[in-house]
Amino acid sequence: MAIPLLVGIVFVTFMLVRVGGLDPVGRLAGPTATAEEFEMIRAELGLDEPLWKQFAIYGGNVVRGDLGESWLSNRPVLTDLKERAFISIELLFWGVGIGTLIGVPIGLRAAFRPNGRFDQISRVLSLLGFSIPTYWLGLVMLFVFFYLLQWAPPGIGRISLMVSPPDHITGSYLIDGLLTARWGAVQSAAAHLVLPVICLAIVSAAPIIKQTRAIALEVLSSDAARYARASGLPPKTVRRLVLRNSATPVVTFVGTEITGLVGTMSLIEYVFAWGGLGQYGLNAIVRGDFTAVQGYVLTLALFSVIVFLIVDIIVNLIEPRSELT
Repeated sequence: MAIPLLVGIVFVTFMLVRVGGLDPVGRLAGPTATAEEFEMIRAELGLDEPLWKQFAIYGGNVVRGDLGESWLSNRPVLTDLKERAFISIELLFWGVGIGTLIGVPIGLRAAFRPNGRFDQISRVLSLLGFSIPTYWLGLVMLFVFFYLLQWAPPGIGRISLMVSPPDHITGSYLIDGLLTARWGAVQSAAAHLVLPVICLAIVSAAPIIKQTRAIALEVLSSDAARYARASGLPPKTVRRLVLRNSATPVVTFVGTEITGLVGTMSLIEYVFAWGGLGQYGLNAIVRGDFTAVQGYVLTLALFSVIVFLIVDIIVNLIEPRSELT
């Protein structure tokens, strides 16, 4: 199912970016270009061809692994995506990882003691995490921790302008600094990671708390949990039973949350000038760079397929009986 899904996503994206009203020809030609120059640039980009022919050409190039060149930067889109992929994965790993480590225990504890003080506080915090706009949250954190308290570095990238980046190995300044023993770069990269990771962790932890609580409450009300309590099993054993039966839906939800947070992460990257895939895709959409937008969306689709594949493998390891269905 992955192949027709990817083809459909590529087709829909291809059509939307062309009927959306954005035209890169004007940006490329400049304000003083003549009508002949406009037509010449349009012909060079292949925009004078029918849509079906443009899509056929683009689809053939994608099959060969050629995502084209960015019309505004004149660089191969695949090269741009490779350079920025690990940058976004690093931020996503830390943000979602911390959000999961916080959200799952809080959701479980709230479910074990429903309507108690801890449960009410966790529900309020989860609601706040849902309600706060991501863009506003990043700006407020910069204003408070950088401008007022001066505890954090400015949101101008992944490393200080006064520190030379380490040699490129993985694309992560933190990991590359550790591998090359550049401790100044490691310290600067870690400091610049703090605020965007906290923002992403807050955004990811809020739905995880809510969903984990709902899943655990459903398991607690099941016949198996009621029978365990009626049999006189100690509370610790009942909680272990609930945790085991809640693991599969929680893992599935976290995987879905990861794919959904990729779009949200673009706003965080934009606020902190992170330079990852999210910022690249958002800039391409705003500037009408059709080729870059198509490559960005295709990359997100591939990432989602890979995440769901990993989730299926983990679910089968946790619950082998799921293979029978």
